[in-house]
Amino acid sequence: MFLFIAGLIISYLIGSIPTSYIMGMKIGGIDLRKCGSGNLGATNALRVLGWKVGILVLIVDLLKGLVPVLVLPKYARGGDAGFLSAHDAGLFFGLAAITGHIFTVFMRFRGGKGVATSMGVFLGLAPIPFLLTLAISFMIIYVSRYVSLGSMAGSIVLPILIYVFYPGRIALFMFATGVGVFVILRHRTNIRRLLRGEENKIFT
Repeated sequence: MFLFIAGLIISYLIGSIPTSYIMGMKIGGIDLRKCGSGNLGATNALRVLGWKVGILVLIVDLLKGLVPVLVLPKYARGGDAGFLSAHDAGLFFGLAAITGHIFTVFMRFRGGKGVATSMGVFLGLAPIPFLLTLAISFMIIYVSRYVSLGSMAGSIVLPILIYVFYPGRIALFMFATGVGVFVILRHRTNIRRLLRGEENKIFT
């Protein structure tokens, strides 16, 4: 049990690393909380700091979700978390990482919207549904030019594909559904801007 709890804490702290804030301050002394949308995520970093930095932030934030679900379960299972399968332990560690990204302890619990870190989690837990979802999301972003629209569409599509490819993994399906609903709720201001035609486009 101790190693499992330690894994949760480590996952949360990894997720809490404020990648976009660090990059903004390191590159130009820019506090992303005061620029663009004010969100500490890859999309705002891309808009404010440029596409090279934005992609770097996206990759690091994705790894914040991928590493805990791939690495930590084997240590928890090797210790005293025998009450959980490695896959189920990964669900908990993934949730902790996503929570850390959204409510980072290093930024007074103000972080990103959880999309990039969720991507890393599901890349580790459900690679085929994730990659298909990613392709669909990118297509929507390319056509609409709205990252928020692609992110929300992906949040809806992913649980469906997980159910199709892994019908026996109900916990994974419920986890994906819960994360998807939360991601959409985190985009409620984007939804209002989309409805008003005021949402920022990733490129014009």
